[in-house]
Amino acid sequence: MSCAPADVPADVPADFETGFQTGFAIRPDLVVEAAHADDVRTAVADAAGRGLPVHVHATGHGLPGAVEGGVLISTRRMDSVEVDPVHRTARIGAGVTWGRVIEAAAPHGLAPLNGSSPGVGAVSYTLGGGLGVLAREFGYAADHVRALDVVTADGVLRHVSPDSEPDLFWALRGGGHRLGVVTGMEIGLVEAGRLYGGSIAFDGGGGGGRDGDGDRDGVTAAEVIHRYLEWTRTVPDALTSSLSALRFPDVPQMPEPMRGRYVVSVRVAYTGSPAEGERLVAPLREVGPALADSLREMPYTDSHTIHSDPPFPHAYYGDSVVLGDLDAERAVRTLELTGPKAPMMTVVQLNHLGGALAVRPAVDNAVPYREAGFLLRLLSPLDGTDVASVRALYAEVAAVLAPLALGRSLNFSFGGGDRTDGFHEARTRKRLAGLVSRHDPASLFGGSYGISRDGR
Repeated sequence: MSCAPADVPADVPADFETGFQTGFAIRPDLVVEAAHADDVRTAVADAAGRGLPVHVHATGHGLPGAVEGGVLISTRRMDSVEVDPVHRTARIGAGVTWGRVIEAAAPHGLAPLNGSSPGVGAVSYTLGGGLGVLAREFGYAADHVRALDVVTADGVLRHVSPDSEPDLFWALRGGGHRLGVVTGMEIGLVEAGRLYGGSIAFDGGGGGGRDGDGDRDGVTAAEVIHRYLEWTRTVPDALTSSLSALRFPDVPQMPEPMRGRYVVSVRVAYTGSPAEGERLVAPLREVGPALADSLREMPYTDSHTIHSDPPFPHAYYGDSVVLGDLDAERAVRTLELTGPKAPMMTVVQLNHLGGALAVRPAVDNAVPYREAGFLLRLLSPLDGTDVASVRALYAEVAAVLAPLALGRSLNFSFGGGDRTDGFHEARTRKRLAGLVSRHDPASLFGGSYGISRDGR
């Protein structure tokens, strides 16, 4: 274990990294680079003795806001992975990324229920629920947790399972980080050595007219999202998809077909045969000419190419709306507000839910809103804009979607750490708050339930 006062730069561990999210300051009083569970236990006990709040940081993707004061426990060195191919499980450390888990499982024809980015911390993502690449077929990542090791506010390292700590086992799977620092986790793996997937991208700013030969020369964003919503009503549970919309910057670093265009893409992951996958996506290809089409059979280790999330650290703000359903009129209005005429660049992602996501696991957990049909995610780079302006735009979108909104997603709140509303249904929130009061009466891990200090 290495410790250093974070306000004295020369004393901070030389290789300490502030993380993927660069939009908010990280200035704790003390940084603890934990190498194993005993380091975490010692750090939590010491922080409790000093009356200092505890923050947790693995890769820094999900940082919900600035970190000021207190003790920051970095788990990035706790990155072990042990795969048991017979029982189809993996034992993972608190700081391991999804990419490492995928690589360890792949030789056995197995895969975790990872998210779209291989650089995200696996444990933190799972504690927030975990909406993965194959979510509609297999459910949330939290549904596949077998056991956890967690250091609670009293400095005790607890092994949490359905038998040993049933209340904590319920809460930690979907409830986030309010109850302690998870040091390790046993997760179930699924058989998925290969899949059919990729994306098909359209120029959403097209006029939808026809050229001299009578062929379509472009499509509109409204046409794409109309077709997408219709299409989601017809696909099987084994197909997971999302729609994204953003204006790509007109800079040399962007791919030529996308540069400077308002691009609307549909991403697909399907574990059935490639031939059936081609049949299922045929209605999407009929929308009009595509800027790019990467749909293909691929090894699961290439699943990150479906979304191609940016791998480099940057500053951003994000939020989400969990929707019972979504109609085309409200979807089109959302794209109008966030599209090329918006005051700042905004990435929109609409995840199709349902399928296995609607089914509660045999041992229930705190993942909310099982009845939801869609999740709308908004993310805006903060370079050249400010949080207040972004929030004002998001409020407009929220007003449009309010009649269909169920709440917000704990995993996709980036920078809105002062907001506690909507992460869970009232009954679940009340039960979680009671467990926090019992296990962390001094609010060591963040006070009122709903604000996550986790930095994934």
